[in-house]
Amino acid sequence: MSRKLLDKARRRLEAETGCHANPWGGRLSVALVYPNTYHHAMSNLGFLTVYQLLNQADDTLCERFFLPDTEDLAEHRKTGYPLFSLETGRPLADFDLIAFSISFENDYLNLPVLFDLARIPWLREERGEGYPLMLAGGVCAFLNPEPLAEVMDLFAVGEAEPILPDLLNALRAAGGEGRRALLQRLAATPGLYVPSFYHFDYGPDGNVAEVTVEPPAPSRVERRWLADLDASASRSFVLTEATEFGDMALTEISRGCSRGCRFCAAGFLFLPPRERSLANLEEQIGEGLCQRQKQGLIGAAVSDYPEIAALEATILERGGKVSVASLRIDALSGTEVAALAASGHRTVALAPEAGSQRLRDLINKGLDEAQILRAVGLLAAGGIPHLKLYFLIGLPTETEADIAELLALTGAVRELWLAEGKRRGRLGRITLSVNPFIPKPFTPFQWAPMATEAILKGRLQQLRAGIGRLPNTEIICESLRAAYLQALLSRGDRRLGPILPALAGGRPLRAACRDAGLDSDRFVLRERSPDEPFPWEVLDSGVDRGYLWREYQNGLHGRLTPRCLPSCRRCGVCV
Repeated sequence: MSRKLLDKARRRLEAETGCHANPWGGRLSVALVYPNTYHHAMSNLGFLTVYQLLNQADDTLCERFFLPDTEDLAEHRKTGYPLFSLETGRPLADFDLIAFSISFENDYLNLPVLFDLARIPWLREERGEGYPLMLAGGVCAFLNPEPLAEVMDLFAVGEAEPILPDLLNALRAAGGEGRRALLQRLAATPGLYVPSFYHFDYGPDGNVAEVTVEPPAPSRVERRWLADLDASASRSFVLTEATEFGDMALTEISRGCSRGCRFCAAGFLFLPPRERSLANLEEQIGEGLCQRQKQGLIGAAVSDYPEIAALEATILERGGKVSVASLRIDALSGTEVAALAASGHRTVALAPEAGSQRLRDLINKGLDEAQILRAVGLLAAGGIPHLKLYFLIGLPTETEADIAELLALTGAVRELWLAEGKRRGRLGRITLSVNPFIPKPFTPFQWAPMATEAILKGRLQQLRAGIGRLPNTEIICESLRAAYLQALLSRGDRRLGPILPALAGGRPLRAACRDAGLDSDRFVLRERSPDEPFPWEVLDSGVDRGYLWREYQNGLHGRLTPRCLPSCRRCGVCV
């Protein structure tokens, strides 16, 4: 037994504040697994919300598991001690259901490590009646579940609040029935995708040719979503300092986004846009202020929340401080900047996404340079010392001229920022966070290819040469290899699952794909044909495919689409 590992878990649990699991006592047991470290997991609001919802049920117990950090992983392998829960030290394989919360495709490579530590076979066909059911939830589960379709027994398609009650009822009703009978029951449950009932045939070109579905599974699994956010709280139910946002309590203020940026998976996956009432948020934030002075407001478009000024004023009046997950450039106000400055913010991020007007119109950003510079001016005048700008490179139709315009925009931002800094006697730093465009499922750009590594390297070289001549300005970029892997796992099918252990073990990606008879470039770098069936279309996001195609064409022709409004019926989600 590894006393060192158990003692560290006990100290970590004692340092937390909030809800914890009750003793087992014959309850339905659920292991909630985050495929990254405790430090990353405990800032994930979805993970914390699911943990709370499961433990609110009287006859259900949920305990947490995480990827061990480097030191603990070495200890596990040295001692052979299995992966155990934070709450009671129970082994992962002892639970009735193992539920993975997966938000990032690159975390797939941590899954084989977790399976190995838990002594659970990787592929679902290798697991018999004695093993728990394996479920994947989170954004990745309803963006494209197929790369894990040979691994997981089922997927939660959509948001946890409407799915969990039906899932738990189906498990409670199982009795002593066998694994296949239970999976049939689950396959007939709305919002659950059971991949063993879906059989894919591939054509000579490697594309999906036909999908055969066994009853009682539906032909497509519809995404489920919570219509009234006030019906279920989503905040930091468990607080710890040992995490990325350990100094603040997080509260979700809205879900979904009305803007329709054509590259954004979150913007389409979480339609329709929904907001919590001010009264609901004031109650949740009141709970948060009991634990932390700083309150983190979470949402895809925080600045679009109609009561944002009143909410921030409430936090400040109660002696709190404000932190926001995102700022919309054209919705930013002096009042909001003042709240951020009063809360001690030293860096604020804006997301122009593209440097040229042509590319901003391509992605339906709905911004012009004057609006960008206005927002920069508000932040500079408001006393924020440092600025971060988010940009994409490798967008469809991008040229070197677009990168030149990005550099020109950066120069204009810098001049404005430095002029205000000199007036205040303090020169801040501007950081460009530049990341490769990755075409995502269920977005208008799902047909688009990713740019090649050679093109992306050229774009970065052009940017670094230009930024290098600008004092007080720097550029950071995601690894191109990590971006390529993310694109592969975003756009791939179930033939990728069996190679993930090799990738996790250090096998080069292209070599692992070649060993499996797969061409990774066909998944990543190829523009898809208009009528090509996609592996992820075993799911139904609610957004009409025809609408997505029209939006792709609108983007290529530089046509803007107005934002989603409550009366809008164009995409198919609201009927």
